[in-house]
Amino acid sequence: MGRSKAVQLTLAAAAAAAMAVAVAPQAALGGETAKKDTTGGDWKLVKKKAPWEARAGLQAVTLGGKMYVLGGRVPNPPATPPIPGDSRLLNDVWRTDNGGRGWKKVAATSPGKRWAPRAYFAAVTKGRRMFVLGGQDYTVTPNACPPAFIAPDCPPFVSQSQFFNDVWSSKDGKSWKRLTAAAPWEGRAGLSAAVLGKSIYVFGGSSNDDASIIGGPPQRVYFNDVWKSRDGRTWRKVADAPWSKRAGAATAVKDGSLYVLGGEVGFTCEPQPDCTPPYFNDVWRTDNGKKWKRVTKSAGWSPRPGHKCEVLAGRIVCFGGFGQPKNPTDVWSSRNGKSWKKIPGAPWNAKSDTEIKYDFDSAVWSNRKGVERIYTFGGDRETFDFADPQNYLRVDNDVWRFGLTGASSGSSGSGGSGGSKRH
Repeated sequence: MGRSKAVQLTLAAAAAAAMAVAVAPQAALGGETAKKDTTGGDWKLVKKKAPWEARAGLQAVTLGGKMYVLGGRVPNPPATPPIPGDSRLLNDVWRTDNGGRGWKKVAATSPGKRWAPRAYFAAVTKGRRMFVLGGQDYTVTPNACPPAFIAPDCPPFVSQSQFFNDVWSSKDGKSWKRLTAAAPWEGRAGLSAAVLGKSIYVFGGSSNDDASIIGGPPQRVYFNDVWKSRDGRTWRKVADAPWSKRAGAATAVKDGSLYVLGGEVGFTCEPQPDCTPPYFNDVWRTDNGKKWKRVTKSAGWSPRPGHKCEVLAGRIVCFGGFGQPKNPTDVWSSRNGKSWKKIPGAPWNAKSDTEIKYDFDSAVWSNRKGVERIYTFGGDRETFDFADPQNYLRVDNDVWRFGLTGASSGSSGSGGSGGSKRH
């Protein structure tokens, strides 16, 4: 329905209102109110090219009314022979005070300072501090292959990437304190982290590089363990979750519950386009990290990793991500994680699947008028065609915002694979 106006109700308007009530659904899935959801979405480009480098695997958080962008990877130009996934890692920190229009460099990339340069890590805010957890660098070494006629499939490079389990915190993004060099959870990338109640939770993720990039040995290992900490220094294992081991999942916190949505146990499948990618679209919920409930085995949206979910106007909103043979061009919302509604339009106003991002990050931020929107930062549009000389250019440093239209305010929460990101 349209916005109400302070005018005298006419007979025609009254009749229209009565008709709307008469045709309203009598029941909704998942116990939702029997009211048609006419929510739409509105995407706006805030900054086409931010001053920070185009990147993927970054993190974004809000703290003290400001938004921060941290770390990530910048693909290197193709080498000969090609080095799949070859990248330069970052540990810089940037801040915006005005919704992504203007940026200030808080800390430049410096391998000897702060947390080591990395990507696919997690970042959350708790109280007056931001936290950086886990992630990976990217290191390969030449492989001592025998002659090609003996071993024609011998990969020219082998992975030596480091997977982190350290935890750092900061009040301002400039001065950082290492809380632990090695948390008891195994080093991992593509992990999920969130703040629920008084604790930081870490769960899922993987170690070792995927076979579609550089591959093993060692082979990629996935996790579904759940850990919690009050301070980021001392950690306690809560459970091995009942959901399948995975990386690249999205998370959201809503109404005192933590949600895990989607993810992957591999980046690609063969042969295309007839194979089924090893992705998930299930949704799980917990109130304490120990006991989990499967909300739905298969959400309305297609299985995917590298997507984001945020809580806005009482709804979990999910979008973006990687897909095969094409990236998903849809936006979905749900009040309870079980019943999903497709919101018209494509993320970032994309005109094709090649414009859809994955491994970007997002945060919810409110302007001076108190209007909350989802903001997205950077991200990846690369394919796994490492022979493509233009592939390394398909990463972004743009800033977008997304707002719901026709949506009434609802319960609050926080979302994003980096955990609590709400200002």
